Amino acid sequence: MYTLKLHKNLTKERWQTFGETKQLLMIANELNRAKNWIKKKDTEEAMSAYERAFELLDLTISVTTDVNRLKELLRFREILGFYYQCKEKKIDFADKLLRTLLSLDKQAYQVFQS
Repeated sequence: MYTLKLHKNLTKERWQTFGETKQLLMIANELNRAKNWIKKKDTEEAMSAYERAFELLDLTISVTTDVNRLKELLRFREILGFYYQCKEKKIDFADKLLRTLLSLDKQAYQVFQS
C-alpha cells in the first residue's frame, strides 16, 4: 500500500474499522462532489474529488477479503479510471458512476437516496 497523499490522517487499519457500507458512502460522497463541480463547470475541482475517490477506493480494495466484491470494486475502478482520463466530463456519466458504485451495496444505496 502506498502512502496516502490526500487523506493523510487515515490509515488502512482505521479504514477497516468502518463497515463496507460506510466505506462506499465515503467514496460516493467524493463522486457526488465531483458531479457538483462538473455542474459548476470547474473541472479542476472535479478532478480533485475523483482523485480523493480513487484513494478511498484503493483503500477499500486493499482491505476487501470477499473475492466477488473485490472483482466488482476493481471493475468499478477501471470504469472510474476511464472516465477520469476523458477530457470532457459529462454530468450524466458522473451520475451513472455514482449510481453504479451505490448499487454495490443495498444499504449504501438506501442511505444515499434518503
